[in-house]
This record gives sequence, structure tokens and C-alpha cells, in this order.
Amino acid sequence: MPQKTHFTSEITPDLDGREVALAGWVWEIRDLGKVKFVILRDRDGMIQLTFKPGKTPESLLELVSSLNKEDVIAVRGIVAASKIARAGVEVFPQELSILAKAKPLPVDIWNNTSDLPTRLKYRAVDLKNPRNLAIFTLASEILRAIRDTLYRHKFIEVFTPKIISTSTEGGAELFTVLYFERVAYLAQSPQLYKEQLTASLERVFEIAPAYRAERHNTDYHLNEFISIDGEAAFMNYRDIMDVLEDLMRSVVSVVKSREDRLKRWGLRPALEDVSGIPRVEYEEALAKLRSLGYDVKWGDDLNVEMQRALMKYYGPLYFITDFPADLRPFYTKRSEEDPKKSESYDLILNGIEIVSGATRVHTREVLEAEMRRRSLDPSAFEGHLSVFDWGMPPHAGFGLGFNRLLMALLGLENVREAVLYPRDRYRLEP
Repeated sequence: MPQKTHFTSEITPDLDGREVALAGWVWEIRDLGKVKFVILRDRDGMIQLTFKPGKTPESLLELVSSLNKEDVIAVRGIVAASKIARAGVEVFPQELSILAKAKPLPVDIWNNTSDLPTRLKYRAVDLKNPRNLAIFTLASEILRAIRDTLYRHKFIEVFTPKIISTSTEGGAELFTVLYFERVAYLAQSPQLYKEQLTASLERVFEIAPAYRAERHNTDYHLNEFISIDGEAAFMNYRDIMDVLEDLMRSVVSVVKSREDRLKRWGLRPALEDVSGIPRVEYEEALAKLRSLGYDVKWGDDLNVEMQRALMKYYGPLYFITDFPADLRPFYTKRSEEDPKKSESYDLILNGIEIVSGATRVHTREVLEAEMRRRSLDPSAFEGHLSVFDWGMPPHAGFGLGFNRLLMALLGLENVREAVLYPRDRYRLEP
């Protein structure tokens, strides 16, 4: 078997006359009699292999006739610039190895005719679809850009426990875990841990799974998702929004660099640039919604329909800030000017909330009072509260739903399309 030297995206007319070794899957076979074409697909894209008498060993002309779609092959061949081939280049194989034969697939990865439940049932096969390859290779690049941005802002990456003894936020439904002789829970957020870490590491972030035992069955909710969480000492919510603006600029830059490939497979990026993200106070958002005919009052939460309606005024990406304090978790700091409000925000993209954050309460007495206000028992949080006795700095942070970000960025209809193997109320396999 030839050792793979290049991905298909690396085969360009500049390599004319060079020998390369490729490996991947048979996407398409075209038999024109004496000349045969095989479209080879790998993670990065596709390339045309041309089998032609006089340029191809006779044994390969016979072997190529036995190929089927999705057979796994490796080839060694000569690159040739071409005005006819779609990529402006083709490869004339000199050696070919069939590494695995493929049976007919249970989902249609060529014409995208299979419905989403069927695709998710056979997800490993569905992920062969070039549209999915474009989504998830982009996802990896976005994650790298997010990490780079946060490192540039002096954050460091951490990992917090996902098996915990009590609720992170109080009142949320949790998945139980039998932990030796005790009952434990899967964490729905690293919130309390990342706050505690600001007392030592100052600026931290984590990219990890989170779990919500909520009985949702919508296009926007999952029970296991990737959360990107950040927390920073000596910052407030406006400072964090500045960081998020920079982060979104980095994300959009990555998307634009892959725009041609995305559009080829029907993916239309939602953002062209991030020159500045509007910051809309909650009260202003209510007034705009009322002008559009929505019956909303102070203290109401905003749904996706309302958030999409606000795009008329603020575009596809905007912050909503200064929510009513009673709408936010107990650790959210109230506004000093108006205690009914909180120093909080949501970041909305294409009508979908992708980030939520706030300045946090950093004094124990205030935190205990906020717990009692929400009928939470402070003694159940003593392990967390005690940290506030030992020098807790003012701090603020964010939680970003990565799968929602990917969904909103690419205009996907369902968040499950932005997850390799989704877990929701009814799906526990594959």
C-alpha cells in the first residue's frame, strides 16, 4: 500500500509532473470506454483519478473495473495540470491498492435525500457526506481560533470535574450517577469551579461536555453538548463582551477562509464580518418588540421568534444586556444603579442565544442572600461559599454553547446537525 503523502486539497497545478500518494474513498466512477475516471474523496475534498491506456499500467485498467462506490483505496500516481478537470488538476495512477470493499450504504450521501432521523441512526455513514465533512473540519478550526483568542487575552485552559455531588446552579434537573456507595450527578456547568479558579489562576477557560437533564425536544436543545466556558478575575460583564467581540471576529475570519467549500455544499455563513456588535439593553429590546406587535412585559424571557424579530433593528449578531436580576442565576451581580437589573448579557446569532454571561457576585453575604431569595439553602453550597472567605476577586464570565454557535453560523436547521453523535431526550445511540 502506498503511504499517503497528500490530502486531496493539497493537489494543485503547481505539483504538475510530481509523484504523489493519495488514500480515501471512491466517490464516483465514470466509464467512458477506454478512459475511466474515479473521483477520490478524503476528509479535505475530492480529486479526479484518470485511468487511460498509454498512461496507466494495463493491470490497473482491469482493477479499476472492480471498484464500487465507497471502496477504500490508496493510489500512487503522477499529477497533471488540466483545463478540463474540476479542480484544474488530475492524477494518473501508477499503483492502486483496494484496502476495503464497501456494501451499499443505508443512507444517501450523494444526493442528500435521507431524512435526519435515518441519517442519525447511521451517523458514522452519514458523516462521509462532504457537507458534514465541511461542517466538522470547520468546527475543529473554529475551536482552534477560539483557543488562540482566549490565550491571547491571557486565559489559560483548565478541566473541571464532570461528576459532582450537588447542583451547580440549584434547581436544575441533573442526571444521576451511581458513584460507589453514593449518588452523584453529571455537571450541567463548570460555573462554580471556574469562579473558584479566578481566586488563583485569574483567567480560565474550559472546552468540555456539559449535561442537562431537561425534557426538551426542540431543534435547539441537547442533553449533552460542548460548552465553552470562561471566567476572569478583575473584569466585569462589559469587559467580557469585549473579549467575545474579539472571539467572534476570529471565528468569522475562519469561516470566511472556508467560504468556497461551505457554499459548494449548500452552507451559507450567517456573518460576513464583525466590525462591532450592538449592545441592546433589555428594556430597549422590549420596546422594539412591542412596536412589532409582541405582548411582552418586564420580567418576560425572550424566545427565538422574538430574538429573530429583533434582527430587523440590530442585524444577525447582537447582545441583549442588563436583564432583570430575577431572570438570572443566583451568582449574577445586580446593577448598583438599579438593583432590579443585573450586570448580564446574552449574545444572539441568527435569533439563537449562543452565549450567556454576567458579572458575578464576589462577596459571601450577598451570595447567600441571593440563594435564599431563590429558595436555595446556603448550607448545601458550603464547600463553594467557603472559598469566598479566603479572598475572592471581582470576576465575570461567559458560557458559550459550541454546537449552537456552529448551527447558527452555518444556518443549520437543527442543532443535531452540528454534533457528531447527538444525545437528546430520545437518542442514546449510536
